Amino acid sequence: MDTAFAESVRGTGASIGALYLLAPDGQLLHLDLLCGAPAEFAAPWARVPVAAPAPIAVAVRERRLVWVGSQDEMARSYPRTAMVLPYPLALVAAPVTGSRIWGALLLVWPATRPPYMTDRERGHIESRCRRLARILEEGVERGGPRGPGGRLRVVAAGTGRRSTSPAMAAADFAERLPGGSCALDLEGHFTYVSAGACELLGREAGQLLGTLPWQSLRWLDDPTYEDRYRAAVLSRSPVSFTACRPPDGWLDIHLYPDASGISVRVVPTGTRPPPAPAPGAPPRTVTPARAGRLYQLTHLAAALTEVVGVQDVVDLVADQIMPAFGAQGLVLSTADFGKLRITGTRGYTPETVERLDALPLDTRFTPAGHALGSGIPAFFSDPEEMRRLYPEAPHVSGKQAWAFLPLITSGRPVGVCVLSYERPHAFAAEERAVLTSLAGLIAQALDRARLYDTKHELAHGLQEALLPRTLPQVGGLRVAARYLPATRGMDIGGDFYDLIRLGDTAAAAVIGDVQGHNVAAAALMGQVRTGVYAHAALGTPPDEVLSRTNRLLIGLDPGLFTSCLYAHLDFARRRVTLASAGHPPPLLRLPDRGTRPVTVPPGPLLGIDPDAVFPLTEIPLTPGLLLAFYTDGLIETPGVDLDDSIAHLAHHLARADDRDLDLLVDDLLGEVSSTAQRPDDIALLVLQNERGRRPENEI
Repeated sequence: MDTAFAESVRGTGASIGALYLLAPDGQLLHLDLLCGAPAEFAAPWARVPVAAPAPIAVAVRERRLVWVGSQDEMARSYPRTAMVLPYPLALVAAPVTGSRIWGALLLVWPATRPPYMTDRERGHIESRCRRLARILEEGVERGGPRGPGGRLRVVAAGTGRRSTSPAMAAADFAERLPGGSCALDLEGHFTYVSAGACELLGREAGQLLGTLPWQSLRWLDDPTYEDRYRAAVLSRSPVSFTACRPPDGWLDIHLYPDASGISVRVVPTGTRPPPAPAPGAPPRTVTPARAGRLYQLTHLAAALTEVVGVQDVVDLVADQIMPAFGAQGLVLSTADFGKLRITGTRGYTPETVERLDALPLDTRFTPAGHALGSGIPAFFSDPEEMRRLYPEAPHVSGKQAWAFLPLITSGRPVGVCVLSYERPHAFAAEERAVLTSLAGLIAQALDRARLYDTKHELAHGLQEALLPRTLPQVGGLRVAARYLPATRGMDIGGDFYDLIRLGDTAAAAVIGDVQGHNVAAAALMGQVRTGVYAHAALGTPPDEVLSRTNRLLIGLDPGLFTSCLYAHLDFARRRVTLASAGHPPPLLRLPDRGTRPVTVPPGPLLGIDPDAVFPLTEIPLTPGLLLAFYTDGLIETPGVDLDDSIAHLAHHLARADDRDLDLLVDDLLGEVSSTAQRPDDIALLVLQNERGRRPENEI
């Protein structure tokens, strides 16, 4: 696999490659192989949710090759990715597909390549992906894992020599840049330093070789300078900047990257005067955060703005924040009526979770209560450090290091996030600062998510209360119904349906759609449904049911309009009488599977004209007749003519198996129910007349 992957990167001319494999649950992509960049760069993207708005996730989700030809195109199509990859580059994400989808291949080029992809290149990349899929499938046949193998592996592309000694590094340097000064490998370590560079940088070669510039040269310890190095590695383009070697030695530093490393030219500037020091300014004592950490924090902050519910927050922390900081355990608790209720965990046994759940806010059993009460994070690098203050905690959790992060927003405690480690872990000042900043973002996301979940539960309860719990049993009539909320907003809407029993020889079916999908629409839906039911129960004809309900709505003046379709089924006369208030026509299916929309002349929407007239339409109620009533959410598709959508639904109904109406309804809803985004809610009611129908074994 490593060889095939390296050949794919080299054969496509890419400067950086990454192979993501799909987790067994199909929800996450794990970075398995990396080429052309250090593992540290990939930390923010070690795990990518399949639902994420990122090229690699789109490639897997939509089973297609995704090409991004420029930084501008990245900013337009994938703004979140562009925010954490602000470099001139081009990339492609291609699904690795064989007998199933295995993951995706990511390839990155410098922005110097043409901003388009030829059919030949596309075919070559797809061929490489098929080869990778075959290797994965052969590995599974030999008993290998079906998903990601474990830790990320960084492999060489096979281009150039890897600089393993000063002599080899100097040779590489000489090939890249005439008259050298020093060289770095792709990890950022010095591999060659000339005598002139040593003099300008103020260090001997032995003090620099094998070190990172921002570690061995403290005056380069600034995220701005490290970012210039990152830009050179990722874009494979020359980068220059000016830095001051204390007290007043200004240097121009030029970076020239390629696949084997970076040649660095250092020359005195001689033109830029040193800035005047601020009077009385204290010396800087805090080490600035690494650029990688800053990008990581930016990436995670952007992800936290997109979560919706509490479970989304738990999944994000577990899938992205835990691996980004090397943690193996997670406990996320919320403050609830004086107790810490655990809302999500990873890496803990059920027994441990039960022991830690519902601890009082002032608990002395773990540091969680003190951290939340004081608002100060607590870090414990090893069990002994924890045991001195909290003797029982290390034994219960079984972990070796902990970070207790209080989640506080607007001065109000929200909960506690605990990251834990299976081995002792020293928390550097930089890491503590980043985790503390991240805790504030988690707190805000968790607070929003709890509010959303509360509103969602209320909305869901309201919707269930307004729709019929069960439909009445009507002799000789088979019935199935379903409601699907919109996925936007509060998962609540104004679509409704009902079946009303009118004695032993008649029944009424009604379906309607109140404008909007919010609490106001749901409340009006309840009023419309009640009005229709009340008038129908009196034996009122269909046109009068709609007329009276229409006048009721105009009197209420809700500012919303309603479509409605009412059908009166008379089993004695074997007739169905229909009236419509601007609602889509029902579908009729005969026993021979002939299916068509019923022509029902519609009156105006309810709530507009107090003198509106609703024409009647009659059709025979023959044995085996099937009627399907639906709302427009089932048939409306952007860019598709409504008549074509109705014809498509009729064709689908004609082919459906009617032996089980619940399965038939699921079949009709199959396409829309599996869609991630539904802009409108959907109601569907299916009736079939069994009176007078001969049993199948007699036919």
